[in-house]
Parts: sequence; C-alpha cells; structure tokens
Amino acid sequence: MSLQFLDFEYSEDSQGGGSFDAMASVRPAQLDAVRADIAEVLRWADTAFAGQCAPRDEGGEWDVDLQEQSDGASPPWHVLTVSISGSAHFCSAFRQRFGVD
Repeated sequence: MSLQFLDFEYSEDSQGGGSFDAMASVRPAQLDAVRADIAEVLRWADTAFAGQCAPRDEGGEWDVDLQEQSDGASPPWHVLTVSISGSAHFCSAFRQRFGVD
C-alpha cells in the first residue's frame, strides 16, 4: 500500500536519529483514508521494530505523537498531524520503506 495523503518530511538530530513529520487537512470524506495511511505506517513500525516503541531516552527505537482536531465548521476540516522519531537504524528503514528523502 502506498500512502495517499501523507508526505513525510525528515529531519536529523544531533544524536544520529531523526524525525518524520506529516500533516493532512481534509474534509470528512477523506478522513478514513488519512487514518488508513497513518495505520499503515504504524503497523509497519510496530512490526519491523516490535516491542521497541518508547522514547529514545528510555531505550526505544521509535516513538510517535499523533494529533487530530477539527475546526467545527460545517462540513468540518479535520487536521491530523503525525510525528515519528527514531534511532538512526529506524530512520534508515523508514526512509527506505516509505521513500522519504
């Protein structure tokens, strides 16, 4: 499955790891597709790095922050943001799997 709505930006940190950040702002009709993209990414991470989701300073290989909010308009805009951080090994695998430069 290729991602339809998420386009991750990558940034490295000074300790050899990095983070991937993406945001999608959609109407209700696209909300399930965005959630499916996020689920695909998290499913891959949880499979490829099973049992290793925790902050790096606590020994984890990867961690995630997921936010979702809507603006209350009719129809509403839903904004989803996902930030995934990880070790150099995790970041290399993520970049290869999802084609992130």
